[in-house]
Amino acid sequence: MSTRFANPLQADCEQCFGLCCVALPYAKSADFPIDKDSGVPCSHLQTDYRCDIHSTLREKQFKGCTVFECFGAGQKVSQQTYANITWQDNPAIAKEMFQVFPIMHQLHEMLAYLQEALAHKEAYLLFSQLKTMLEKTEQISNLPGLQLLDFDISAHRKKVNPLLLEASVLIREKARKQVSPKNMSRIEKRRDFIGANLQKANLQGLNLRGALFIAANLQKANLREADLIGADFRDTNICGADLRGSLFLTQVQVNAAIGDRETKLPSSLSRPPHWK
Repeated sequence: MSTRFANPLQADCEQCFGLCCVALPYAKSADFPIDKDSGVPCSHLQTDYRCDIHSTLREKQFKGCTVFECFGAGQKVSQQTYANITWQDNPAIAKEMFQVFPIMHQLHEMLAYLQEALAHKEAYLLFSQLKTMLEKTEQISNLPGLQLLDFDISAHRKKVNPLLLEASVLIREKARKQVSPKNMSRIEKRRDFIGANLQKANLQGLNLRGALFIAANLQKANLREADLIGADFRDTNICGADLRGSLFLTQVQVNAAIGDRETKLPSSLSRPPHWK
């Protein structure tokens, strides 16, 4: 990965032109108090690309902003793809830049997952394939804006996802032995856990990809080494839960959940300030 930024796969808002505040749309909901179309700057975005309510987003009902992570796509598009030329200074490129940003976001998300998979020695049989896919994905992310717009991001994701799943199976193999086969089969076949009571449940090493845990009770649950890629943790109670070693868990998912001082997170993630 490029060393231009301290962590190229983590948002550095100081190096971005407020792209998430302009390029992305949102609708009035529990996450936002108003509607906003894509390409329209948020009313709270200042001319220096800072947010004038950043420290009080949740209090101002902009919770959706606190659970978004661009994986460094913002600064990549701002500083590299468009060579530090802002959409304000050159309105002619604004629309293109705003369309490129979501594509870069997806590429950087894939890069983050591939990098995480490579960090696990259990996936050594796939190291060569993972490394090749990582390098290919990074090469794509370095394409000029117009070429990125023509790139088939869905087709590329279909190549990345099976590889990540293979790595996940290898990494979780040992942990899965801690769960009864009957319980494992029952839970892994289910994806809708909205509002479910899973307090103290043993979900160690399970494939919980894309699971809907919205408003579910996962207090003191064991999610160690579980694959949580794409799992929805909005308003999920994970107080006292153990998520150490969980795979593909992002800061966004953690920010969306309800945790406390007893919640155990992977070392790469931070405890959100709004937790108790």
